[in-house]
Amino acid sequence: MKVVVSVLFLIFSSIAAAAPPALDEAQTHRYHQLIDQVRCLVCQNRTIAESDAPLAADLRDIIGRQIAAGRSNEEIKNYLVQRYGEWVLYKPRFSAATWILWLGPAALLLAALVSAILLWRRTGRRAEPPAPDEDSLARILDDERRS
Repeated sequence: MKVVVSVLFLIFSSIAAAAPPALDEAQTHRYHQLIDQVRCLVCQNRTIAESDAPLAADLRDIIGRQIAAGRSNEEIKNYLVQRYGEWVLYKPRFSAATWILWLGPAALLLAALVSAILLWRRTGRRAEPPAPDEDSLARILDDERRS
């Protein structure tokens, strides 16, 4: 019986620890928006809203507590970036460190487009050899028959 009570106590205490602090409706909406914008540092391809990792639960708790403390979304994001780096955000901000993430795909697309146009122009300028006229064709056939 003691074992069952102990196990139940551990289960309910872990559930209570993972729950965010009491938030009103607007704060709850902000909370869900923010946890969808923060990357799980363990899973890497999931948000902390989707992850079951303990670190994701800790980050959700931090965000909930900071919302309850009255911090703005930017203040919370700045705190997470200072602590975990810009990579913690699913949409990194445009800065000197992340410009390649934002401009790189457009630059590659532009380079591919320019290359395709130059290649098309270069192959379009090549003149096709003229078709042989009847006299030339007759000479070629006569030469082949003689050989």
